[in-house]
Amino acid sequence: MDFEQLVARQRDFFGTQATKPYDFRIKQLQKLSVWMDENEQAVLEALQSDLGKCAYEAYLTELAMVKQELRDAMRHLKGWMKPRRARTAVGQLPGTCRVYSEPYGVTLIMSPWNYPFQLTVAPLIGAVSAGNCAVIKPSAYSAATSALLKRMTGELFEPEYIACVEGGRQENAALLHQRFDYIFFTGSPGVGRLVMEKASAHLTPVSLELGGKSPVIVDETADIALAARRIAWGKWLNAGQTCVAPDYVLVHQRCEEALVEALIQQIRAMYTSAPLANPDYPQIINQRHFERLAGLMQSGVIAHGGQLDPASRRIAPTLLTDVDWDSPVMQEEIFGPLLPILPYRRLEEALDRIRQRPKPLALYLFTRSKAVEARVLREVSFGGGCVNDTVLHLATSHMPFGGVGESGMGGYHGRYSFETFSHFKSVLKRWAKPDVSLRYAPYDGKMKRLKKLM
Repeated sequence: MDFEQLVARQRDFFGTQATKPYDFRIKQLQKLSVWMDENEQAVLEALQSDLGKCAYEAYLTELAMVKQELRDAMRHLKGWMKPRRARTAVGQLPGTCRVYSEPYGVTLIMSPWNYPFQLTVAPLIGAVSAGNCAVIKPSAYSAATSALLKRMTGELFEPEYIACVEGGRQENAALLHQRFDYIFFTGSPGVGRLVMEKASAHLTPVSLELGGKSPVIVDETADIALAARRIAWGKWLNAGQTCVAPDYVLVHQRCEEALVEALIQQIRAMYTSAPLANPDYPQIINQRHFERLAGLMQSGVIAHGGQLDPASRRIAPTLLTDVDWDSPVMQEEIFGPLLPILPYRRLEEALDRIRQRPKPLALYLFTRSKAVEARVLREVSFGGGCVNDTVLHLATSHMPFGGVGESGMGGYHGRYSFETFSHFKSVLKRWAKPDVSLRYAPYDGKMKRLKKLM
């Protein structure tokens, strides 16, 4: 594919102004909604093929979230598009101030393999709602879903409006050489740096949805049984291949033994005592990641799990204790079903450990103490998170989802997706009269009047 020509064709189509009217935008969203309803089974089968996701988990974490985003966009798009009235400053009178949204133009959406449908289509909804053209580039690792996304765009849109590019690193590199008006990237911090570097050549603005080691703090006041249940759900969803999955647990030393035991009970309750034979338990995306995770398992004492099935690329939910802060499993985002558990004596000690590391994408706190809750939220910077739960903070169209520092920049979901893919231009409309002479030269004798007015 000639990517330079593809981008040029999209730029020409954007220049016709066809993507900007409300009627055009809402029609595209409605078409997408109908396609998803008609092809629901095909989406579930693609996710099963790529990641071994059972239908329930695939629907819950991919289709349901995208359908929610679509409903929210279709319901509120007309209001989002309206110019916003702004307060008129004294020096601007007589006149009115308004802020107008406008699409950036030709956008690039690069998505990962772990939630390949949701993390492609959710930002696409934002791009379409805002009136942009878009090139989507799904991951080659999730080949079945990428092929489905290619079919979806081909059936719904002309390529000069929305196009899907399949392929791997070569296609990624070729696309990043093109001049886009906005780039939305979801993936690892390492690749995020490359995207930002390439975007800088054209001064292209970016959103970077990255990852990191998202901690869980369990203090001595926490409901241990509830904490274990919710940590287990968030951690082993998609076999731990979730950007906001709990990466490691910091638990008060008096509660460590009880938490480990409660987690073991929850693993058995959710995935049975033979999780590798459980059809509801997903697989690792490819052999390289499977071998990486198998190596990280040597970083501590296996308190539970540790079983491997190379043929199906499944790794049992695994708890690691006696983990050292310098061990390999604590040096990189795990992105798999291994959960290190590290005790702490004082809350200050736990917070210091978190603050010494790059700012995480998510943080989860389990406590009954309002003072502890207030302190953690005040003293620790992170993208988003939960108190007494995990992962669910992103399952809404009413709050932005995104990272901070090395875990990303920019946010999306709901109106925030529309705003991410929009430029907001401020416009002052002045009346012809009166035309006060105070601002015009000559300035002699006007300083006193100016200070009084201001």
